[in-house]
Amino acid sequence: MKDVAEQAGVGIKTVSRVVNGEPGVTPETMARVLTAIQDLGFRRNDSARTLRTGRTGAIALLVEQVADPFSSALTGAAEEVASRHGTLLLTGSCRDDPHRERELALAFCARRVDGIIVVPAAADHSYLAPEMAAGLAAVFVDRPPVDLEADSVLADNAGGARRGVEHLLAGGHRRIGFLGDSETFYTAAERLRGYHEAVAGAGLTVDPRLVEMDALKPGRIDLALARLLDGPAPATALFTGNNRLTVEVLRRITGRPGRPALVGFDDFELADLLTPGVTVIAQDPAGLGHTAAELLFSRLAGDASAPHRIVLPTRLIPRGSGEAGPAHR
Repeated sequence: MKDVAEQAGVGIKTVSRVVNGEPGVTPETMARVLTAIQDLGFRRNDSARTLRTGRTGAIALLVEQVADPFSSALTGAAEEVASRHGTLLLTGSCRDDPHRERELALAFCARRVDGIIVVPAAADHSYLAPEMAAGLAAVFVDRPPVDLEADSVLADNAGGARRGVEHLLAGGHRRIGFLGDSETFYTAAERLRGYHEAVAGAGLTVDPRLVEMDALKPGRIDLALARLLDGPAPATALFTGNNRLTVEVLRRITGRPGRPALVGFDDFELADLLTPGVTVIAQDPAGLGHTAAELLFSRLAGDASAPHRIVLPTRLIPRGSGEAGPAHR
């Protein structure tokens, strides 16, 4: 840095301001410094900065499946916020494995990231308590931590499911099947709660024969659909608890005589190009990632208030599959 300052004819502090993107440098001076940096091949020493400031200039993001569209949109938004704050975003995928989540999270902590954003696969996050006590900032997305006091940014799962089922009820349906993931997942349990609230709000009693949880287990969805659609009192409509379930259901009901109306939680690629288009309750994964990252940087800037629980709204996108009435049954 001293060589750069000498060649540009400025002080070392001015070089530091340019390198770190700080204000207070005229365009002409910045141009001279940048030219000297290029001529001399100068590279900032982040290890030295860590020793000086105690910050690494890096945060970590743990998602379930890095190739999933939900994770991709969330990651892109978090990366944009990190870039704006001059910070590197490190990303890891736990592949729905709680053990791998813990392993990756602790590996990032060992590299002294300044903060971590977690889309949980595990139910136990007490392993992060010592790291947070030592100063690590942590924000949880999509599912809150069960055994840890930390910030969380969530979608309105119950409210979204309630709105989707109410949409089917408004179309005249009274026997609405619900297919969900494992009830041990916060999101699945909340969406089931929204289903119950909508049915009860219509003055109806939930028929347990219309509810199928753990529907993604091998072979389970075929049995569930046979029970829901082929019995003596079949469901005239289905609400699916996530986009994977929606796609699996579509594979099985497309071309079926007396096809049930369908509303799914989570949008997915090409949903609008099918015939009919798939009506969905859409989350905002980019909004979740942006909000979580901004909350993390707020903590890094010194916000020491009580943990926040931020719930973002969902929206109904009617495309045709959820608008068919029960008369076709």
